[in-house]
Amino acid sequence: MFNMSQLGVFSHVLFVVLMCYCVESCVQKHIHAQVPEMLEPGYVVTQVNLDGCGVGPLGLTSSDPAFTIQMDGTIQAVLLNVVPVDGKSFWITVQDHQGHRWFMDVNLSSTGQVSNSAVLKRSKRRWSPPPFSVKENGKGPFPKDMEMIASDTSVNYSLYYVIRGAGVTLNPVGLFSVITNTGMLRVHGPIDREQYPKIVFVAHAYNVYNDQETDSPLPITVLIEDENDNPPEFSGPMVFAVQEQCPVGTVVGTVNATDKDEPNTLHTKIRFTLQNGTNLFRIDPSSGIITVSTNTLDRETVEKYILGIEIKDMNGAPDGLSNIGRAVVSLTDINDNPPTFTETSYNGKVTENAADVLVLRIPVNDKDLKNTPNWKAVYEITKGNETGNFFIKTDPVTNEGLLYVTKPLDYEKQPTVKLEVMARNEAPLVGTSAIWQKVPVDISVENVDEGPEFSVPTLLLKVKENVPNGTLIGIYTATDPETKSSNGINYYKLNDPGSWINVMGSTGELKTAMTIDRESPLVYNNTYNITVKAVDKSQKSGTGTVVILIEDVNDNVPKIPKPNQVLCSKDGTRGSILVEAKDLDQKPYSDPFSFQLGSANAGQWRLTGATGTSVMLEPTMDLPNGMYQVPILVKDLQGFGEEQTVFVQVCKCAKEGECAPQNFSTTLGVWGILAMLLGLLLLLLLCLLCILVCSTKGEKLPMADDDVPGGMLLKSNFEAPGEEVKDGLIIIPASGADVMDSFKGGANFGQKQTFGGSMYQNNMQGFLTTNTLSSGQYNTGMYGSSYKKYSTLSTMDGWRENKIQLDKKLVYFREEAAARFAEDILRPYGYEGVGSPAGSVGCCSILTDQESLDFLDSLGPKFKPLADVCTSKSQRGGQ
Repeated sequence: MFNMSQLGVFSHVLFVVLMCYCVESCVQKHIHAQVPEMLEPGYVVTQVNLDGCGVGPLGLTSSDPAFTIQMDGTIQAVLLNVVPVDGKSFWITVQDHQGHRWFMDVNLSSTGQVSNSAVLKRSKRRWSPPPFSVKENGKGPFPKDMEMIASDTSVNYSLYYVIRGAGVTLNPVGLFSVITNTGMLRVHGPIDREQYPKIVFVAHAYNVYNDQETDSPLPITVLIEDENDNPPEFSGPMVFAVQEQCPVGTVVGTVNATDKDEPNTLHTKIRFTLQNGTNLFRIDPSSGIITVSTNTLDRETVEKYILGIEIKDMNGAPDGLSNIGRAVVSLTDINDNPPTFTETSYNGKVTENAADVLVLRIPVNDKDLKNTPNWKAVYEITKGNETGNFFIKTDPVTNEGLLYVTKPLDYEKQPTVKLEVMARNEAPLVGTSAIWQKVPVDISVENVDEGPEFSVPTLLLKVKENVPNGTLIGIYTATDPETKSSNGINYYKLNDPGSWINVMGSTGELKTAMTIDRESPLVYNNTYNITVKAVDKSQKSGTGTVVILIEDVNDNVPKIPKPNQVLCSKDGTRGSILVEAKDLDQKPYSDPFSFQLGSANAGQWRLTGATGTSVMLEPTMDLPNGMYQVPILVKDLQGFGEEQTVFVQVCKCAKEGECAPQNFSTTLGVWGILAMLLGLLLLLLLCLLCILVCSTKGEKLPMADDDVPGGMLLKSNFEAPGEEVKDGLIIIPASGADVMDSFKGGANFGQKQTFGGSMYQNNMQGFLTTNTLSSGQYNTGMYGSSYKKYSTLSTMDGWRENKIQLDKKLVYFREEAAARFAEDILRPYGYEGVGSPAGSVGCCSILTDQESLDFLDSLGPKFKPLADVCTSKSQRGGQ
């Protein structure tokens, strides 16, 4: 039975569960368990099945602090409890990793039966003991007895105990064991807590007769008690930096340390102590934060500090373990030191008229960090450089000031220059009352013998254009800087683009030599420049410039730049054209212009819409197409002008300002017709001349068939390889047996033969003597004999010798040379290879007394067809 207060608690729990969570519970909502009236610490009430709550970590809490729920779902008493007669109730909260929460009511009673809704059977007997602890690094002898476990089922059964898991069958294997018949747990060696802070294994109780487990397995947790066996250790960097002259309390950095012993105990409570530098720094004993205890840190005095730091556990107790390390504190630079000059003043020398030269190096010292903006110097000339003759910059390597003369100095005007130079840094000064320093610099100008100097570097003269030649327009003289006199100085002209000015050598007078024209392209912006040179007795020289400002006169009339115009004729409308005029003169000698038609206008044109520089020209009547000349008088503002002619082409336009092409019939005039008639007459005379020439017969010139050397008639369009050579083409004459005997198988000489419509003059001619062919070189050695010079032979002997050599040649080309001369073969029509330089073998060549038979060596590829024919005939017995 529940009292009213318990009933109210349960009602509230049920209301929260119903209102806050609609997700289906992963555990049962109610658990009833029968327990003894007195619950000792460690008593296992029951076990909740958490398999349906997922695989993530669960949050398990009990509303009653006298009970706890372990991660495996075991509900266990942690305090001594007395269960009332009417029972005891509390609830368990289960929360998964997604934030879902469920509530489970637990009802305990000392009487009655357990509800069938329990996940596991209740523990019928109580295991003992509860979780216990073992000191790490325990000393032997081993094994040592720890605790005894026992199950209440031992009252009814004979039991033996078995343990499994971490420390037994898992790492660290063999650390624990159990005496099977008594349940005494034993430890077999020292344990390192830093490696195994807690060991959990499972104990089982079995019936010795049937080996059946008589009770639920009991998880046993062995807590390893910590021993202060690990000194603290430094962790993280121990290199710090802080700005010099920083205020007191500025944080330098934090020293970090760790201890492997059990957290949140004295074994890991570390105390930090500074061993040196305590007058400049301090360290917080518990946090390890280093701060500055003075504002006098000076990087230029000490740039780096090394601090000894002790860390000790047990909060610094004498029996604590300690360690010592070193922290490095570097001071960062600030610009608290201005650059200082090494001398109180500086002196330098420079030659007059010198420019862009280094005069002086000014060194400085700076204690700040080198090559930083706090150290790099910047120089300024604060006095004495009003004329801009000097320039100073910094040498990036040495940090010195480099003083240059950029504009020449004049000894006669200023023999000594006094300057003041200031040196500062790129960064402003901080943390100091010092200011930027200045130093005086005296520069002595050394005198040199200088050339003449003109009175002014540039002389401006005003001259009207078109002044007469020889007009004096000005005088440009120079003086010697040393003597201040112009005596002995001569003047010359260096530059005069148009040769308009003459310079008088001894006086410096400037006179016109040619007409000065303001409208000349040599004039720019109404000015014309010349350069004059002055030379003294020592041949020193100086130059000056004369700028002539040319004043305009009215020497140009307005001109019409486009006198040729096109007027497009349109049906029903009269066009107009714009006539513009230009005048090279300036105002008031130019526009506005006045326009007036000339006397020869005849009333065909009129002027309208005049402006200052243009006027519209339009016809007063419809004009036929053609060319018209319109005289127009154009005058400037002063009434100075002349009459000019505008040529107007009136036509139909294809596009604006361009006449369309005209038909021939419309452009053909009287002269065109006359030209056509003249051409026809000339053509008729040419025909009559041709008829007269063709009717005149020429004399026939007989071709003498004598012994005069002749030629060979060939078709002009004939292509290689030549006429076809056949056996029937070798014709033997009816007479001349001696010739037959002397040249059997060869060509017939001295006869006219016609082959294929071609006439050959076969008189004996000289054979070509060229012996170089496209396919190789022939010589007398090829045929095994030497040729005789023809001048030593009679005519008949010559024929015989020719026959012999030709026979050998034919055999060579037929047999021996077939492989060597690959091109000496028949080619198809159209072959355009290289032929024989000896010419055609279809006729005879001229033979003279001075020539030998060497031509046989030069018979090339074209000779092979004849060789084939002649050799075949010889094999058939033909002679």
